[in-house]
Amino acid sequence: MGYPSLKIAVAAMSFLAVTSALPLFAQEAPTPAPAPPRQGARQFIGEPPDPSHPTMAIGAPLPSFSLPGIDGKMHTQADYANAKLLVIVFESNHCPVSIAYEERIKDLYEKYKNKGVALIAVNPNNPSAVQLSELGYTDASDSQEEMKVRAKLRHIDWPYLYDGETQSFSSAVGAAATPHIFIFDQDRKLRYQGRIDDSTDVRKVTKHDAHDAIEALLAGQPVAVPSTPHFGCSTKWLTKSTGVKEELAKIQAAPVSLTPANLDDVKKLRANAEDKTVVIVFWSTKCRECLDEMLGYQNTYRMYRRRKFDLVTVSTDSPADSDKVLSVLKQQYASTTNLQFNSGDIKALQEAVGETWKANTPFVMVLGPGGHVVYQKAGAADILDVRRNVLASIPNDGPWFGVQEYWTDVIKASSEGKNKASSSGE
Repeated sequence: MGYPSLKIAVAAMSFLAVTSALPLFAQEAPTPAPAPPRQGARQFIGEPPDPSHPTMAIGAPLPSFSLPGIDGKMHTQADYANAKLLVIVFESNHCPVSIAYEERIKDLYEKYKNKGVALIAVNPNNPSAVQLSELGYTDASDSQEEMKVRAKLRHIDWPYLYDGETQSFSSAVGAAATPHIFIFDQDRKLRYQGRIDDSTDVRKVTKHDAHDAIEALLAGQPVAVPSTPHFGCSTKWLTKSTGVKEELAKIQAAPVSLTPANLDDVKKLRANAEDKTVVIVFWSTKCRECLDEMLGYQNTYRMYRRRKFDLVTVSTDSPADSDKVLSVLKQQYASTTNLQFNSGDIKALQEAVGETWKANTPFVMVLGPGGHVVYQKAGAADILDVRRNVLASIPNDGPWFGVQEYWTDVIKASSEGKNKASSSGE
């Protein structure tokens, strides 16, 4: 199952049940946290108080909620009435900080699930308010269907609820970021809110704030520090949707070009002497699958272009068809580097690449620095496999600890799962 996609058009803010691309998403510029941890504020996206969605006060009662979960059921506060404590973590698919805390949320869930503590996660984001460039460290957006895919991929066993449709519950509690944790006592009064701990880098954690709050409440003691500065990615409120339209306008205004390429150009591209990950997409206007996949590849470029990454399309059409090739690229607003092989000798092209595939069919390669083949696929490729291999191959080039390792684990688990299925004859 793949994530739904979004067409490149202002009107296309509703999801389609296909796997070609993710919604139009911008890597958020880090801003100083309210109280920067010792290793430097750049590691965090600090969120100043939002007067439109103020965080609820310590001692305030839990607002009522009725939210759909990834299990297909509606969840309300009554479902957790027997719990001694109710822990609500606002998390999301796309945020690198939320990704960094996924295992720590799991640890809290596993440690306390048999001690009378109910932990639920809520995704507060509306995906129509997220820009493609905000997906620089993920394969996924924040729709409900994408939450289901991520939960299956990462074995998320705790309840994962979606509030992106109305955002009423998220607004009522004042969930300013993902992650942002709220802990309610047995009377469902808020006793702690803020960060889970004091560092996105698990190796540098010195304060286990959420853990300490839970331990104190289970022991019948007051929480020593009931509020801490939260850090993460800002909640994608519906009011931020104008950013998506602005990004779309830039995508549509970007120039689209097509450059002839000879065998030496192809060999240089294949060698990938640069210190970055490169996706090469070989395609033809005569190939229906190629045309269907193009949007997914262009959105992939838009997602990761700010990182050590590039995506190059190579048309295998006859040079005489260059006008037709350029027309297709313009329809896709393809601002990638676009090459057209300047000869009809496809065998020579394939020899330069070092691989063979059927003429007029898709072929994609993910290359690490030095031309190391990370992933390749002849025929239709799952865009999620492409993206995950890209994410696993780009070194940790930003302030987010463990992103490459996270996606490397995903690739490893997927490979082991496929091998197990193959050996069992499934």
